[in-house]
Amino acid sequence: MKNHFKKIALLLLVVPMFLYADEPAKVADPVAENAAAIQTLTVGLDTLWVLVAGMLVFFMNAGFALVESGFAQSKNTVNILAKNFIVFAAATFSYWAIGWGLMFGDGSPYLASEGLFFLGGADNSPAIGDAYQGVYSSMNWTGIPLFAKFFFQLVFAATAATIVSGAVAERIKFHSFLIFSFILVALIYPFTGHWVWGGGWLAELGFHDFAGSTVVHSAGGWAALAGAIVLGARKGKYLPDGRIKPILGHNMTSAALGTLILWLGWFGFNPGSTMGVGDGSVMAHVIVTTNISAAMGALAATATAWIILKKPDLGMILNGTLAGLVGITAPCAIVSPFSAAIIGAISGALVVVSVLGFDKLKIDDPVGATSVHLVCGIWGTLAVAIFGYEGAPAGVDVPSLLTQIYGILAFGAFIFSVSFALWYVLKLAGGIRVAEEEELSGLDLGEHGAEAYPDFSVRARG
Repeated sequence: MKNHFKKIALLLLVVPMFLYADEPAKVADPVAENAAAIQTLTVGLDTLWVLVAGMLVFFMNAGFALVESGFAQSKNTVNILAKNFIVFAAATFSYWAIGWGLMFGDGSPYLASEGLFFLGGADNSPAIGDAYQGVYSSMNWTGIPLFAKFFFQLVFAATAATIVSGAVAERIKFHSFLIFSFILVALIYPFTGHWVWGGGWLAELGFHDFAGSTVVHSAGGWAALAGAIVLGARKGKYLPDGRIKPILGHNMTSAALGTLILWLGWFGFNPGSTMGVGDGSVMAHVIVTTNISAAMGALAATATAWIILKKPDLGMILNGTLAGLVGITAPCAIVSPFSAAIIGAISGALVVVSVLGFDKLKIDDPVGATSVHLVCGIWGTLAVAIFGYEGAPAGVDVPSLLTQIYGILAFGAFIFSVSFALWYVLKLAGGIRVAEEEELSGLDLGEHGAEAYPDFSVRARG
């Protein structure tokens, strides 16, 4: 019996050898395997960089919160922190549900019409040289997973809404700001963003905005300007005799720390817009031009404030730094470090003059958001054509000055008019400004029933 089992086992081993003897052995192709491994590693590194850059931009929310609350009065601190916190949550939902599809979905050069809620037949697999993105074909130029692209663009969209918060601070109703922010990120911001980054008509004209001087910063600035105008100035800011009464910020330590956080966050904002590592040359170039412009913005604002105000005003120094960062955001990949220094210096001087100019026009902006993001965003977009050079690391054609002006005007006309109308509708519907008594006593108690510094109040009453 044992011999029978041995014979059967031997047949099971030998017969297959005869059946497959004529088939060639399958030998792995080391070249193909190496190529696939390199491709996988490249996608992984690109994805990691974009996600880290997106996290840096997300952390800019902390910077905005500290800057705005520091520049404002202590009685409004809780309100400002609440706005800066909740705006990212609102932006996340509205951009996921509507904004992303309107901005990057396929459609006409003027309006995207597909891909809401990610319903575009796309998956989240890494791209290996094919257009896996479904209806988001405008994003096919980079091969990272779809969700990495979405997250990075989301934090940009939230930044546009956060810009508005500063310009309407200390008198806006919390729910009105929340409604406006939701609509801004869902409809207004992606509508114009599609024109440039979604492959729309301005992109076809050659308009260039590498990381968003116009697409993000001017967009938020135009919306902020409309809000400041419809709201009106804070009580006591402009006196009947025409004098301007400074309303001082309560915590310049907070404002300075917030500005440093924003400076750090910009090292994700600008170089992260490469949407990949590549050979690193573009990333390195962008980081250097970004930093030089920020530094020169701070120095120029210091000098300008010293000349005009007779003191090196800290608020102007901080805004000068941010102005240099905004100004370099569009041209950072196609200008030289020397040009970046000029762009930053002009931005720093410009923001001081602009802040004083808006005050003369009686447009009350407690943190200077319109000066930093709108005025310097426009300047940075013009600087693309003035200082951009062929053969820059980004490898793009430098647009004409007329093309850049055309894009600026298109963004301004659309966003300002739509935002103004929306603010006015909200004003008629239920009001956007708190009552005078609440404004004088502080929005913290009136809007939130809490104080940021309750022990100070106890000591003051005692």
